[in-house]
Amino acid sequence: MYELFFKSLTAKISLTAEEQEIFKGYLTPKKLRKRQYLLQEGDVSKHAAFVEKGALRAYTIDEKGGEHIVQFAVEGWTIADLYSFITGEPATYNIEALEDCELLLISNTAQEELIKRIPQYEHFIRLQMQSAYIALQRRITAMFTMSTEERYTNLIKTYPDIVQRVPQHMIASYLGLTPETLSRTRRQMSNRK
Repeated sequence: MYELFFKSLTAKISLTAEEQEIFKGYLTPKKLRKRQYLLQEGDVSKHAAFVEKGALRAYTIDEKGGEHIVQFAVEGWTIADLYSFITGEPATYNIEALEDCELLLISNTAQEELIKRIPQYEHFIRLQMQSAYIALQRRITAMFTMSTEERYTNLIKTYPDIVQRVPQHMIASYLGLTPETLSRTRRQMSNRK
């Protein structure tokens, strides 16, 4: 169950076999069924989740009941309501399994203890935060500067696995589009081929 986690970790930092065993003591394996929630809005996010298997989405609901997807997470990715995880305040996101999932959970307290025991883990977390911030910056820029077709094409090129595994209405939500607009865009792209 820990293979992908350690592969991801050791791609950025070196760990001894003993340190890997220490890590296992701080991680909690969890399985979710499709449509089961890892976190619901209003609850406090006590864990960040590393995805060993499956796909999840993080989304918020507006005052009219509309869903707005802010993140997908597939194998090798981490997902959490970061604001709630760090501050202990109620979550603003719902995190739902889109497929049956196998996750490794880590609490904020466990993360801090691991940093003390394995200092290079802090470097890994910093690299993860940098990657997440860069992805967020690119997404915001795309929302303001790219056409609908450019945003969809960019998603296909950047995350082809997600486009294959996630329903189109959720892709539309992630791109800030209505399902009808995405369908029209896809049809126009297909007609040009």
